[in-house]
Amino acid sequence: MPLWTIYHSTDVFSDEDKAQLSEKIADIYTAFMPRFYVAIVFLPLDSKNFFIGGRPTERYVRITMEHIAREFPDQAASRRFIDKVNTVLAPFVSERGIDWEFHIDETQFDHWSVNGHYPPRPGTPDELRWREENRPSPRTHD
Repeated sequence: MPLWTIYHSTDVFSDEDKAQLSEKIADIYTAFMPRFYVAIVFLPLDSKNFFIGGRPTERYVRITMEHIAREFPDQAASRRFIDKVNTVLAPFVSERGIDWEFHIDETQFDHWSVNGHYPPRPGTPDELRWREENRPSPRTHD
């Protein structure tokens, strides 16, 4: 599951921006995993609580991505993903003159569950069913 935590200066994103950006983020992943895997949290921070380089900031976005369901097989795949993310984010940050950065952490696949179910391996019949139903359910294959 990807979990995006988006720390941002207050008033950088409107409610409409958050909805649009969330859709675009989910779209990045849905070609290869169930859509319900994608979780996004927006955390607005007042400048008195958000410091960059030891100084308060009013126009900054910091994103952490936790990837659990998949891992990058090599640097080329990582770069393709990062380039895609940069393209999706650009209209919401760089094109508005907002400074931003992100990083990705990868968790081992065997270290998670969803609604008490161990997730199916990528490309298996169970995962295809999860994608189609857009929800977790008991696995029928090992």
